[in-house]
Amino acid sequence: MTEPSYDASPPIIEVTDVTRSYRLGARGTAVHALRGISFTVERGGFVAIVGPSGSGKSTLLNLIGALDRPSSGTVRIDGMDIATLSDTRLALLRNSTIGFVFQQFQLLPRTSATDNVALPLIYAGAGRGERTARARAALEAVGLGHRLTHQPNELSGGEQQRVAIARALVTEPRVILADEPTGNLDTATGDEVIDLLERFNAERGVALVVITHDPEVAARAPHRIRLRDGLLEPSAALVEGER
Repeated sequence: MTEPSYDASPPIIEVTDVTRSYRLGARGTAVHALRGISFTVERGGFVAIVGPSGSGKSTLLNLIGALDRPSSGTVRIDGMDIATLSDTRLALLRNSTIGFVFQQFQLLPRTSATDNVALPLIYAGAGRGERTARARAALEAVGLGHRLTHQPNELSGGEQQRVAIARALVTEPRVILADEPTGNLDTATGDEVIDLLERFNAERGVALVVITHDPEVAARAPHRIRLRDGLLEPSAALVEGER
């Protein structure tokens, strides 16, 4: 008899009883940005993280993006505890596993779309020919094969965000972390950007985590996490959609 097979891979993101505190000002006033957060993001999942300003979303973004370490608790990215990694290992983890999409696009001015998209591949050690080929393929995948040589100031806001998405995809990450990806776009263009992210989530199995203030964007995610005052809201003790 053939034994059934099981996928034993851990979630792409595991956050367990995480806190993050800061000391501010000359008196070292303690600010407790996160106060015991636990949740997981499965491989290939789509999760929206929502909450008012000051709820801890930005702090959580820095942690699950491997840009910071928790004060206590554990954050695992692709099975690795980020608190145990050196700065060099963290940088490698970010470059190989996480693709970032930001509200402000974060594109280099006076630099072509191709070279903007190829930038993460420099840190990955890819040769120039490989960088160019992969960047062009990523731009074609987001519908910008006709804008390869255009600079950011020659592109619309929606096109600039597509370049940013191509840059996030070019390293073939396991998760895309999008911080307010529609914040600087009109409604129709924002919908197109979310459509594009959803397509890559569905077709490539890339986990998608979107941090947003927009309830319409959040509603498109099958699973939602709600933060308030550094805590999960009681209704979000379990990720919505998984009850």
